[in-house]
Order: sequence, then C-alpha cells, then structure tokens
Amino acid sequence: MIHNKSILDNSLSVYAPAKINLHLEVLGIRDDGFHELAMLMQSINLVDQIDIKKRNDGKICLRTDQETLSTDEDNLIIKAANILIKKADISVSGADIYLHKRIPIGAGLAGGSSDGAATLVGLNNIWELNFSNKDLEEFAAELGSDMPFCLKGGTQLCFGRGEKLEQLEVQKQSKAVLLVKDPTISVSTPWAYKRYRDINESRYMKTESEFEQRRKDLREQSFSNIFSLKNSCYLQNDLQKIVAKEIEAVQKSLN
Repeated sequence: MIHNKSILDNSLSVYAPAKINLHLEVLGIRDDGFHELAMLMQSINLVDQIDIKKRNDGKICLRTDQETLSTDEDNLIIKAANILIKKADISVSGADIYLHKRIPIGAGLAGGSSDGAATLVGLNNIWELNFSNKDLEEFAAELGSDMPFCLKGGTQLCFGRGEKLEQLEVQKQSKAVLLVKDPTISVSTPWAYKRYRDINESRYMKTESEFEQRRKDLREQSFSNIFSLKNSCYLQNDLQKIVAKEIEAVQKSLN
C-alpha cells in the first residue's frame, strides 16, 4: 500500500483498494452476536489515496475532498490512528492526513475499512513504530470485520465475521469488473444484515459443526478460475437478494 514516500518532508501516500464480494453467505448467528459468514473477497483497482505528513504536536488532523464524510472520531482513519497511539510504547508526533475519496460510500466496497487499513500501514511506517504485519492484522480485526482482508488484499476466502482469511491462488484474468451504482443511493450494511435476519433467521444454521461443514464445502470448490462457467453456479450474495428487493436502483442495475 505504501507509495511515494518522501524522507525530506516526512510524508507519504498510501492507496486503499476497494473490494468486492464475489460470494457472500450468511450462515447464522455467532455466540458474540455477529453473523457467521462465508465469503470470497477480491481486491479491485478502484482506490482511495491517503496523504500523510508528520506533525510535531501529537495531533491527528483529517481532511477530505468528500464533503459528506465525517472527519471526526467515528471515521475509521481516526480510529486507526488512535489504536496505534494506544498500542505504541512511544509518544507519536501526530499527523496531517488528507483523504482523496474515490470509492463510493455505502456501496458495499469496504471503502471506509480499506482507508482504515491503509492508515494503519502508513502511520506505522511514518511514525517508525515497527509493528509487524501480524500486529496490524490484530489491530485491524479490533476495528472492523473487513479490515484484516483490506490489509492483505488479493483473493481470499473469508470466514467468521470476515476476519479469518484463507488466501486463494487464482489464474490472472484479463476480464474487467463493471460496478453500477446510483450515486444518490447509499445502503447501510447494518440495515442489510438486520433485514436479512428478520426474513431468514428461522433457516439459519445453529451449530459450529454446521458452519465448519459449509466452510469445508467452499474450500473444496475449484475457484482457481473464478470467472469460469464451472464456478458460476457456486457464486451468490445473500445480502444482494435483500437489497435488490427493497432498493429499486439496485434492482435496475441487475436487469
């Protein structure tokens, strides 16, 4: 993720790729109250750019070119900075952070999570904290279910809340992915999961053994060529089924 580091002015830029869910199954409810998921995630080349410059007063200042986006404590960029400050053994110098937002908000592309993950990488570097990749993955999991994937990227099977990753080796594709989104429509992920639960909870799997059997089934599928006709019958998105029924713009994009 790190790019264009400048030693002279203590600055760097990091890029935060969007992701798509090639496959998403809602299996049931975990003991911690979250949904148990089985997913196949893929990084794509739609990215936000985050410019970071070291400060000398310990403050974290976030600005962005997206007027509707909060730059307060609820932003995952700020949360990422705060967790690094909390975990660090040394005092940090602070940072000016500017977010060039390109990933649509509320589109299910993990833009906020990817921004947070990229910030962990960037600040760990510019503050010279020397946290390992494993450390950053643990911090990411504390902040959000998608963030460990956003740190690693690529093509991964994702289980649990989405934080348990198993990398897949896939054939390089010359195909493009076309994303269709009405820019006036933003879909809340918590709303989508709640709506799915309201409709489907009676059909949820109940036990860990059932969850593990479904994970095993997915592992045994041959996803080496994701876009082949052989695999098309295995790919689904449970949340899309719910959203498409209730959001007209989403339904139109599928026609």
